[in-house]
This record gives sequence, C-alpha cells and structure tokens, in this order.
Amino acid sequence: MTSSRKNKTLLLDQEAASALELLKDGLLAPVYSLMNSKESENVLKTGLTNNKSFPFPFILAPSGKMNEEVLNSLQKGEEITILFDGVPFANLIVEEVFQIDQNERIKQLYGTDDLSHPGVMITMNRLGSFAVSGEYELLNKSSNTNKQKIAYAKELIDAKHTTALVMAANPLHRAHERLIRQALENTDLLVIFLLKPYTESNLDYEIRKEALEFFINNFLTKSHVVVVPLENSYIFAGYNEIIIDAIVAKNYGCDRLTIGQNHAGLGMFYDSNTNKSIVDRIIGIDIEIAVASEYVYCDKCTTLVSKQTCPHGQHHQISYHADSILELLELGMLPPTILIRKEISAVILSKLFPNRFKNLEKLYYDILPVEGLLKEHTEKDFYLDLMKLYQTTSLT
Repeated sequence: MTSSRKNKTLLLDQEAASALELLKDGLLAPVYSLMNSKESENVLKTGLTNNKSFPFPFILAPSGKMNEEVLNSLQKGEEITILFDGVPFANLIVEEVFQIDQNERIKQLYGTDDLSHPGVMITMNRLGSFAVSGEYELLNKSSNTNKQKIAYAKELIDAKHTTALVMAANPLHRAHERLIRQALENTDLLVIFLLKPYTESNLDYEIRKEALEFFINNFLTKSHVVVVPLENSYIFAGYNEIIIDAIVAKNYGCDRLTIGQNHAGLGMFYDSNTNKSIVDRIIGIDIEIAVASEYVYCDKCTTLVSKQTCPHGQHHQISYHADSILELLELGMLPPTILIRKEISAVILSKLFPNRFKNLEKLYYDILPVEGLLKEHTEKDFYLDLMKLYQTTSLT
C-alpha cells in the first residue's frame, strides 16, 4: 500500500492508534486483523476467534461527524489514509463498512453501559456508529523492542519460566512489593507490565517507573526482573481486562500470569457447585494464571499478612488502597512506612513538590542531626532523614 494525497482520511486518537500497533506487533493473537461484521457477530456469540478466547470484536469505529461522513462514502477496495495527530499513521484497503450498536459495544467492554461507571462516558464519546474493516499498513512506525528485551533477559539467565505481572503502581506500596516478591519466588524471570495511561494521571508514568526501578535495583535480584511499558487503552478496561492481559503476556513470551485476588476483573461466579472466575472461561490461551492473596497489615501480627492466613479480623487489619495512599502524598504528607517504603515516598514527594522549601539547607540543619560538615542536600535526602525522626520511639 502506498499513501496518496487523494485518499480519503479518517482521524484517530491515541488509544485507537495504540490498539492498531498492538495488533500489527502480533501482541493480540489470536486476532490478526480488524474484524468484519461476520467475524464480529461470531465473537459476540462464542467469545472465541480462531477457536481461542477473545472477549469482544476487535473493530475500528472512530467517532466524529467527519469520520462518519467518510465511512458512509467508502467503497470496497478503496484505499484510505488514517491520520493520528494530523500526521499519516496508516493506509487501509476497505473491506467492509458496517453499523455497530454503541451501547452493546460499551457493555462488551465494561459489562455495563451505566454512564456513572468510570470509563464508560469517556469510551462512549470516542466511539462512532460505523466500523471499517480491511488490511492496513502502518506508516513510519516506531519499532517495539520490548519483545527482544524480554527474550534477551530470558537468555541471560536461561529462564525456564517467565511470569507476567500487570500493575499501575500508582503509587508503589508495600502490598505491591509483597506481590512482586511472591511472583518472583515462583519463576525465573518476572516481567512487570507498567500501565501507561493516555490521559493525565495522578502520578506521571515516569515517576511511577522511577519508583519501581528504585525498588527493583535496590531490593530485588534485578537481573530477574524486566519492566515493560503497557499503554493502558480502552481494550484493557472493564471485566475483560484479565483475558487481554493474558493474551498480551503470552504474546510477549510469558508462560505465567499472576493477578491479585482483589483484581476488579476477576469476577467470581458459581457454576456446577463450584466457585469459578473469568479465568476458568479462557480457552486456547496457553498461559498459566495464578491468583495471589490479598495482603494487609495486621497490628496484632505486626507485619504484612495474607487475609487468608491472618486470624485477627478486619478490625486489626490495614488495607492497601492506592487512591488513599496517593491522597496523602498529594497533600504533601509522608505516609507511614507500613504503607509505603520511605525511599519511594521520598522519590514521589520530591517530584510532586519540586523546590518546595524556601531554604532547604537552613531547615535541614535546624531540625535534623548533622555531622557538622557542610554539604548540599536534596529534597529527597530531607524526606528520608525526616522519616527517621518520625520513627523515633524514645519519647512515645
């Protein structure tokens, strides 16, 4: 396919562009192309494509009046140019244009079309009424080297088993650390897929990545852990997230996937006198899925424990809610170290509040013990030393 200035054009957002790149990189197999109406109907009825699980039709249905006008004018075999950020992104040979039910599409993704549900309104606004199928070619595509990065790490340590863990780490707290350690105990190589959102998030991706890499480099056997960015598009949303996670992890070369017991997409249900989950519905995706315990801090056990093994009850347990821990950080407060490692708090606070103190050196020497030598300190140093004062117990 070659680009032509006379081609009609469709406008895409970053989420759709990312999904098309995932497909071309082979990371959504058993899906290899945009689905037409017949293929879409089959997936809706069976939840399968090529006899393997896929939770919803993989379609391209961009929103907007201009896009709808173009889609309604297309003929089979016509070549169109897809634009992203005003720049040619791909060329597509039209196979079929067909109408979709937007509400049904939303239900496929989220399990509901309730506009109060997080993500439903956002996805509804970016979803059009018509989908187009056909072969497409990406233009000026940046190469995805993460497959090679994982393959090299496996070769370096002769890994027999590679486990995937998908997380936002927003922020990285003690329960995340325990989950990472548990996964690492049962595998040779751990691949952490760090979710990278399109919209602004509370903690910038680079901050979360720096915090995660600090933990890996200082507290884990770093040759056994690889961090891979995973653009968190709409296809990973809703109750189908675990299936898509499993598919992407498998296509990246992982043979195991670990998920938390409190994962929103786990979806426990009762069938044939047995407790089951969405994991039991995955067909043909050759990856082992392990469900890890939910961890809490117990003030009786005085340590991080699994809710399944702690006998002391909820009134003695502190849960790890990332949004609440993040609220403390956004207020400029140092969370207790039972919630988040002090070094991680220092990294995050120094990024969230740069140049926060009017005279850092004076503050440092006024309230913290020093060795008498004049030396420069960073805000990160200050937070770490301040936390030591919080942990002093002689006056409490």
